[in-house]
Amino acid sequence: MVKINKIYTRTGDAGTTGLVDGSRVSKADPRMAAIGDVDEANSAIGVAIQQVTDPAHAALLGRIQNELFDLGADLATPGEDFTPGEMTLRITASQVERLEREIDMLNEGLTPLRSFILPAGPGAVAPLHLARSIVRRAERSAVAAALEVSLNPQALAYINRLSDHLFVLARLTASRGAGDVLWQPGATR
Repeated sequence: MVKINKIYTRTGDAGTTGLVDGSRVSKADPRMAAIGDVDEANSAIGVAIQQVTDPAHAALLGRIQNELFDLGADLATPGEDFTPGEMTLRITASQVERLEREIDMLNEGLTPLRSFILPAGPGAVAPLHLARSIVRRAERSAVAAALEVSLNPQALAYINRLSDHLFVLARLTASRGAGDVLWQPGATR
């Protein structure tokens, strides 16, 4: 259980932050960029949830928000042993597989794409697309960090699947209204 009594510690004043094992790295470290982007994606999903009208979809997103905290902890845990433990949070293959099942379920009734989709739409559609694009940035940051340090391959797979999940959920949400906002190549020439 996490217990936080004090919000500021002053330990980061010199531009470093602590990892799970107690080691310290620069706040500009690629690993920290990935963790920050995951945190931003989580916040964007929190905004999207406020616009989602389907309670089942809100529940999916709520579970994902919790898992993004797990993902942040995973990224903040140095080492090459990616086995989850009682005191070690790691993203697992079963979490990635669940996202895949959810993507398939959400995509079931959607018409095939016939154009690229603009990240726009009423209600929850645009916020879901925004969250998706932030997740894509978080993925790029995590991949960049993985070039320098060992990261859990399941964490990288999870974040890749998550952007697909948000894309399909945005499409499904749009389909219950006016539909996808389609790109019209060269329409303003």
